[in-house]
Amino acid sequence: MDPAQAGKFMIVDVPGPVLQDEDRAHLARYQFAGVCLFRKNVQTREQLSRLVTDIREVLGPEALICLDQEGGMVTRVLEIPQAPAPMAIGAVGSAELAREVGAAVARGLGALGINWNLAPPLDVNTNPANPIIGERSFGSHPVKVTELGLAWAAGLEGAGVMGSVKHFPGHGDTAQDSHLTLPTVDKPLMELEKVELYPFFKAVEQGIGSVMTAHVVFPALDPDYPATLSRPILTGLLRQGWGYEGLIVTDAFDMKAIAARFPLAEATVQTVLAGADLICALGPKEVQTAQVQALRGAVVDGRISSRRLEETCSRLEAATHNFPATSRPYPAEQEAADEALMQSAARQSITAIGEVRLPRPSDQILLLAPQSARVGAVYEEESTAERLLRYLRAEFPRLSLLTYPPAARSVQTRVIQEAHAADFILMATTSRTELHPEEVELARTIFGLGKPALHLGLWNPYHARTLGYPALLTYGFRDPSLIALSEVLAGGQATGRLPVQF
Repeated sequence: MDPAQAGKFMIVDVPGPVLQDEDRAHLARYQFAGVCLFRKNVQTREQLSRLVTDIREVLGPEALICLDQEGGMVTRVLEIPQAPAPMAIGAVGSAELAREVGAAVARGLGALGINWNLAPPLDVNTNPANPIIGERSFGSHPVKVTELGLAWAAGLEGAGVMGSVKHFPGHGDTAQDSHLTLPTVDKPLMELEKVELYPFFKAVEQGIGSVMTAHVVFPALDPDYPATLSRPILTGLLRQGWGYEGLIVTDAFDMKAIAARFPLAEATVQTVLAGADLICALGPKEVQTAQVQALRGAVVDGRISSRRLEETCSRLEAATHNFPATSRPYPAEQEAADEALMQSAARQSITAIGEVRLPRPSDQILLLAPQSARVGAVYEEESTAERLLRYLRAEFPRLSLLTYPPAARSVQTRVIQEAHAADFILMATTSRTELHPEEVELARTIFGLGKPALHLGLWNPYHARTLGYPALLTYGFRDPSLIALSEVLAGGQATGRLPVQF
């Protein structure tokens, strides 16, 4: 085996929207299996198509070009029809809708030459305090998550883009974020089989093109290593136990669950020996170079065998044969239909909690919202109260906005003064993370004034459980969801059903 082929075990990112000369040289030198794109790589559709073409000119026509286009807040390309979050699809509960949304996502990506989507998540979000999955899950019931997630994946792959179910064996019952630390899911095997493992087992039966690993320890499966580095999990369970034949790709290696706990070179080699085909190697070129050099060294000294590389190359060939890299036409009529589909899905997902009372168009409305949302990890953007204001003012011309620092107590006096002058109060929660105690206290003050009031849960649905007041949930603040919310506030019905247990 030629050690120079070790780059085939890796997919990497590139720094920006244009492939610079140093980027070309780096890709050409190591001939990686593909490139993972992020929002930093996107300016326009035309620019992105050019970038994809340039990458393939260097890596070859079979290169995998991938990204995370899950829907909702984990959407890298906003310039094509935007899918609602998985949990919004869960609130609708229709497998047929899930399949149609997955297919529409594929049509948009396929038009750009992207042939691999690192979605959908099959994590069963049973932990309300989960800091990283939440609305990225289809819900808290394993059977429903499986039904909707695999329908979404079937639509995606049926329309020509390979899917990647994640995060195997399941990240839904963690109270820690693997971007920041190493979580553990300490459950008996029988319980794992009923909840976490069930959707992935069914995905293997369906023949999904790829599986992404979780940087999570499961003592019942391997007491020593997270799934990404675990041979008992990746080879013993997924390959030998379940007979999975598709690609196994790791979650990003720059996440602290791996990067802060395991030496880079050792972890890079270990995940391949554990059974992973592709390492998601993100970060500076020097880090990527260190990883590929570690793999080359393991090839030279025999730790990684010729057969092991041949297996991965064979799976890569099968993947690009099944999901070719050529960009496909996207007629304007089809794109308009897909936009309408996404808007309809968002509209059907709006969920009412408690006795919801709606404002009148003539009401003087006070909209309260944090000054900024706290985002990070897989999320690349903040919500802004101004975007919400723009949509709501179209329906409610007498609406005014008051933003506040989430952790500040001093705002309460001003809020109370403005609230007394309003006919109706809307309090929006826009963060993914837990609410500050001061925000909870502010909500109690507002809802205790005796004025008509409504909570707008624009991202984390569990905020409605924390506050306990009547609410409308959107599962995200992309434009289709905000449009749908404004329609419901103007008198439409909220037909979504909460897909998680409160």
